[in-house]
This record gives sequence, C-alpha cells and structure tokens, in this order.
Amino acid sequence: MATAKDIMTKEVITVTTDVTIEGLARILTKHDISGAPVVDEEGKLIGIVTESDLIKMEQRLHIPTVINIFDAVIYLGSSKKFEEDIKRMAATTVGDIFKKDVVTITESATIEEIATIMSEKNVHHLPVIKKGKLAGIVGKKDIVKAIAKGER
Repeated sequence: MATAKDIMTKEVITVTTDVTIEGLARILTKHDISGAPVVDEEGKLIGIVTESDLIKMEQRLHIPTVINIFDAVIYLGSSKKFEEDIKRMAATTVGDIFKKDVVTITESATIEEIATIMSEKNVHHLPVIKKGKLAGIVGKKDIVKAIAKGER
C-alpha cells in the first residue's frame, strides 16, 4: 500500500508571512498550485495559505445587526467574526490571512489515512513532517493520481 512518502510532492513551494497578497497570487499561479505552507525565517512550518484564503478576501462583508439598549451595543451576530472579516479584507500580506492551525502527517501515513483526514478535517493540503521538518506535501491531486495508478 502506498504511503505519503510515495505520493507526496518533495519540492515544496513555501512562502513567508511577509509575502504580499499579490505576490502569493503570482506564486500560486506560476507554479499551478492551490496552496503553500507558510514557514518562518528558519524554514519551520508555522501555517498554510490557500486559494480559498485569497477568495475569502474578496467576498462581500456581512455587517451584523446591532441593537442599542441603554447605551449598550448588542450584536445579533458574532462581533468577533465581523472583526476577523474586516481584518481579512484589509489584508496586505500572507501573515494577515494564513491559517496557523495546520493538520500535518508523517511519511508513513497511508492513502486511506490521508483521505480520511482530508475528508474529516475538510483540508486539501497536508504538509508531511519528518523529524520536525517539512519533507513534502500531499494534496488532493496526489490522492487522485495514486488512485488512477492503482496505488491505493
């Protein structure tokens, strides 16, 4: 049975938090990828950013309904989500939009395990970690290619 080591992309395109939004869009387009791990100055994985993060920046802002009662403001929606939406729309760098909670796998993860994680966690990119370092990445396309080759 094939594992992450067999199907992962080993030459991973990564970005740092200081890459501009336009720069990120160019990198994703140039390399025909839908996401990239975000690394710090030492190359340590700190997050992930995807096309979805870029698309969310462009969506319409939903302004929550508020009620004023005796000088108090009561939100009829999540004020935290509203603040996050405003921050996201004003983003200028990867650092403003990337996800810090990254689901990772090891090289020994099977295709079945990878597919289960992707489905249950609703993620499409899984960085592969070996000895605490980024060794590769598995995306949806890698799973589909493995199935097409009969490697599952």
